[in-house]
Amino acid sequence: MRIAIMTDTHDQVMNMRAAVRYCNAYGVSTLIHCGDLISPFMLAELAKFGGAVHLIYGNNVGDQHLISQFCGTKFPSINHHGVLGAMEAGGLKIAFTHYPEMARGLAAMENFDVVCCGHNHRYAVREVGSTLLINPGELLGAEAQPGFCILETTSREVERVEVGRQMVDESSE
Repeated sequence: MRIAIMTDTHDQVMNMRAAVRYCNAYGVSTLIHCGDLISPFMLAELAKFGGAVHLIYGNNVGDQHLISQFCGTKFPSINHHGVLGAMEAGGLKIAFTHYPEMARGLAAMENFDVVCCGHNHRYAVREVGSTLLINPGELLGAEAQPGFCILETTSREVERVEVGRQMVDESSE
C-alpha cells in the first residue's frame, strides 16, 4: 500500500493540485495532510484525490468552522482529525500531528509504527526506536523545494517526491 504524506501547503493551490494528480497517477491509496492547509477552498483540491484523505489542523488554520463542516459532508472522502490523528493503514499504526516536538514524543513511546509531522518545513526521515518518524517537508515551496513523501507500507520505504515547475504546469492543463 502506498500512502502520501504532505504538510504545510499554505493555500498553494498549484503545488497541491500537482501533488494530488501525481498521487492519483502512481497508485497512492491514502493521503495524510499534517496541517497548515489553511483555507476551506483547499479542501476541493484534496477531494480530487481518488482515495481517503486524513487531515489535521496546524498552527495556521484559516476558517476552522467551515473546514470542520465540509469534511465528511461536502467532501465525504476527507476525514478531519482535529489536531492529532491516528489510524491504521496497510498493516501499520500511524499517528500524525503538525508539531515535530509532539511527533518525537509519540515516536519515542513506540506505540505507533509511523509518526508524521510538519510545521518546520524541513524534510526528515529517521527511526526512533522501532518507529519511523517522517516530516515530508513543505508543499508550499517558500523555504525549500516543494514536495511530499510516499510511504510504501510493506517495505516501510519512504520516497520524497519534489514538485517541480513541469509537474505544476502539467497539473494546470
